[in-house]
Amino acid sequence: MLDSFATATEMAAALRPDEPVYCLRPHVIAATARRFVEGFPGDVLYAVKCNNNPLVLQAIHDGGVRHFDTASLAEVAQIDALFDEQTSHYMHPVKSRRSVDEAYRRYGIRSFAIDHASELDKLIAVTGGNDLTVVVRLKTARNQAVCDLGGKFGASVDEAAGLLRAARDAGCRVGLTFHVGSQCLSPDPYRRAIELVGRTMRQSGVALEVLDVGGGFPAAYVDVQPPAIECFFSAIAEATSLIDLPEGCRLQCEPGRGLVADGCSIVARVEMRRDDALYLNDGLYGGLSDLSFDGIVMPMRVIRHDGAEVGEGAPRSAPFRLFGPTCDAADKVAGPFWLDETVDEGDWIEIGQAGAYSNVLATGFNGFRSGRAVIVEDDAFHPPLSLASEPLLRRAAE
Repeated sequence: MLDSFATATEMAAALRPDEPVYCLRPHVIAATARRFVEGFPGDVLYAVKCNNNPLVLQAIHDGGVRHFDTASLAEVAQIDALFDEQTSHYMHPVKSRRSVDEAYRRYGIRSFAIDHASELDKLIAVTGGNDLTVVVRLKTARNQAVCDLGGKFGASVDEAAGLLRAARDAGCRVGLTFHVGSQCLSPDPYRRAIELVGRTMRQSGVALEVLDVGGGFPAAYVDVQPPAIECFFSAIAEATSLIDLPEGCRLQCEPGRGLVADGCSIVARVEMRRDDALYLNDGLYGGLSDLSFDGIVMPMRVIRHDGAEVGEGAPRSAPFRLFGPTCDAADKVAGPFWLDETVDEGDWIEIGQAGAYSNVLATGFNGFRSGRAVIVEDDAFHPPLSLASEPLLRRAAE
């Protein structure tokens, strides 16, 4: 069992950690999971790639999620080992024959995503195809979100229509999916993508049994307040009602960031200060890679080396740049990040809303590896607004 503390400040005072610490808030994650399960008009598939910490996964399960978007055999195996009551969906469009075979025969996976005819041929050759659900990934417009996921996966409308017919003729249940990109700040891209689904469905002449609207549901970072998640659910429900989906077609979504971002903060130590530059023991090769994206500005506050907390709204705040611990000059983020102007060596910085794409992307480069996790009992760390860079915010909202 992990150590538990009331706050990250209490943790820092008690442990005085030399390495970065992940402060997990399972109660926050479980509550967000329940909000998705109760609000989305279909099945909620948690995107395991976003954060695969076992405590995070357990909190998601405790919140009512029973479906998981897995992208590798290792993720399939992890979910299978953790939960008896679960259904995994293999949503990576490209898979090895061995992974398809093991996912199908050992773990009972029956739902697979594809975006190319050769991948459909692979699935049929390995499994026989008669009891599969094949979900074709559509290519959607790019630059719709802070983190663009376009360019690598997705079939055109013509290609997708042909794949639907081929999968149906092979005896498979069929569906369509898309991904509007990570940290999508408006429901409109979902509406446009669902219109494309309707066009593809009509062109194919195939009745869909699954429509998976992907992920992209946003988190609220500093000075970025997207619409409430229920606005996305309503937009998706309205858009799907306009394309004449067949009766019984099951809706799915794949939240990642929007489900877990609030559920973790990272406590990193200042190893050196040089004017407005802070050198931390965590960085882009550790748990802070999301800070490299314009429009993702995480809340931060100082925890003094003597255990006192200095909030981000302190009157003597000043802008800082951050450098990570590695020898790579690219391990830096320009910010500005607003912190108490007297922050110095030995102080810790709690970096909030760090539950998404943090621990899973840590590399161990140069021998710097953060991995310790604790439980904290306070709520998600939301600072006062108006402390982020205005140019960053404008670009994020456009």
